[in-house]
Amino acid sequence: MDGKVALVTGGSRGIGLGIAQRLCESGADVLLVSRKADGLEQAASTLQGLGGNVAWEVGHVARAEDAVRATTSCVEKFGRIDLLVNNAGTNPYMGPLLEINDVLMAKTVEINQSSIIHWAKAAWDAGLSEHGGSILNIASIGGLVPEPGIGWYNATKAAVIHLTSQLSYELAPKVRVNGIAPGLVKTELARAIWESGEERIAQQIPMKRLGVVDDIATSALFLLSDEASWITGQTLVVDGGTTTQSTGGAG
Repeated sequence: MDGKVALVTGGSRGIGLGIAQRLCESGADVLLVSRKADGLEQAASTLQGLGGNVAWEVGHVARAEDAVRATTSCVEKFGRIDLLVNNAGTNPYMGPLLEINDVLMAKTVEINQSSIIHWAKAAWDAGLSEHGGSILNIASIGGLVPEPGIGWYNATKAAVIHLTSQLSYELAPKVRVNGIAPGLVKTELARAIWESGEERIAQQIPMKRLGVVDDIATSALFLLSDEASWITGQTLVVDGGTTTQSTGGAG
């Protein structure tokens, strides 16, 4: 990754920070984007000295103008942008589909789904259209299977999987676009699902453990790298074998 520049949304913690760490260790310069400056500053401090340079920019992924500002800042700070990781996501509602309200539906769509287009366009306009690059979208195995309580989140992640395929078709051959569909990973976003029953849930997974951030980050590094130069339009399932079972679990 020497000489490469990456922008990671939702980069201040969890899977986003884990991917940023792997990229830095491999020599890439990384711009972290999230909504809160204090979290970004703390995250950036943990990455200093690992390899590549690190900077951060406050931004809301649902706002197209923030995508333009952040990608412009990335080019100003590092001279270019080569890699985009669309990691930011939210799940403000747990419950039956027919009981969700319009506000929560719209919030989930704009952050999990619409943001993919905003940031892909901004990165394309900021340089990917000229020199190429790679985009990675973080989906979920929930986008592949139904499960109780988290159906609307999963619907948006199913959309991410389709958008990954569609964008790969439209942006080739300049830009490769791939995705990762994590199983249940021990992150803050998923804490409500795993915290009270980790051992029980782990026994339902063929590999007998929940995922950790580095499981996803390692796969992300491969898909973003030139080692995956003939892979595009694919969503890699990283779930410890969960989807070989009859039920899923959100990442």
